[in-house]
Amino acid sequence: MAADSYHHGNLRAALLERAEAVLAESGITALSLRGLARDLEVSHAAPTRHFRDRQALLDALVISGFTDLNQRMQRAADIPGPVEARLTGLGRAYVGFATERAALLGLMFSAKHEEHAGEQLRHLAHTSLETAAALIGEAQQAGVVRPGEPVRLAQVAFSTVHGLATLAVGGLLDDTPLDEATGLALEILLAGLRPPR
Repeated sequence: MAADSYHHGNLRAALLERAEAVLAESGITALSLRGLARDLEVSHAAPTRHFRDRQALLDALVISGFTDLNQRMQRAADIPGPVEARLTGLGRAYVGFATERAALLGLMFSAKHEEHAGEQLRHLAHTSLETAAALIGEAQQAGVVRPGEPVRLAQVAFSTVHGLATLAVGGLLDDTPLDEATGLALEILLAGLRPPR
């Protein structure tokens, strides 16, 4: 791609897109601004107009990842319909993100625990949990989810869908299609969340 094809901010987006591809293909140690510049056929200095250093690039990648995840989760929570169907949609949204962008998700989880993580990152890292907890609270009001602290129940729900996504990414679902496994996991999860008889 020619250097002059990047204008009006397109280089920043291209750098993030290529950085995520390198992360998925070769791991974090292979990521460098110089390497990205070479891949995108721009000058070695061009990426520094958008990212002062490699850490700034990684931070931007993590923020873009959490932003996408949070938007997917919020869209699923906001779809009109019964609250249980929306909870299922929330689970599917997470599994979709976690399997489509697995390498980025790993980077996101490690970055949110680092000392230099800023307030914006900490806020973004908790937004999906807050979305799930709010929907669980709504489901409790509707009488379809057991009593209990919504955040704690949301953490249990996340552990289910995250575990499933991890198995899928690791190729450990054998011949079970991901969609089928997701449906079964969410059916069992929702059964466990219902109020005891």
